[in-house]
Amino acid sequence: MLCFILLGILVFTVLAFIVTNNGSGHSVAGLRYKEYQLRDYSSWFLKQLNNTHNWKHLKNCLVKSKDCKNLPKKYKTLKEYKMAELTPIEAGCCRPPSECGYPAINASYYDLSFHPISPNNDCKLYKNSGTIKCYNCDSCKAGVAQYMKTEWRVVAIFNVVLFVVLSMIYFVGCCARRNAARNSSKV
Repeated sequence: MLCFILLGILVFTVLAFIVTNNGSGHSVAGLRYKEYQLRDYSSWFLKQLNNTHNWKHLKNCLVKSKDCKNLPKKYKTLKEYKMAELTPIEAGCCRPPSECGYPAINASYYDLSFHPISPNNDCKLYKNSGTIKCYNCDSCKAGVAQYMKTEWRVVAIFNVVLFVVLSMIYFVGCCARRNAARNSSKV
């Protein structure tokens, strides 16, 4: 039975490392945080995040989490906000991509009267409304993918440790059973 558990842990861990292998943030000049692009992530992540049902559920969780709503409380001044190391979700969901060129008024409000210089569709999707922000943007999906990638990596590393510990227990158990069988046959 333990053999099947070990095999299951091994398969899940290998798949987790494969799925989380791609994707990373791109540095933006003058900003301390990274921006994320959905196309950088594995096809499995793309399929899950582009699934309308999955994204609707995730989007509702993001709105309820109030990550975007709390930005003005976290960063009192525009200077603090621009120097902040935003989380992938804050960078992707709470603000328009920097390539849009919208000037920030504060941590949660952008001047949208400025016409975007980028053909990126996320520039058109962004709104200052707390329930809209950039939640429908590919940059938000990429931020969620980066967050999930980080969390999955932690789980995968834990699984490697668990696999090693359980393998040692299994090995010791097999040796003890073999020795017990050998000792009982000598009697």
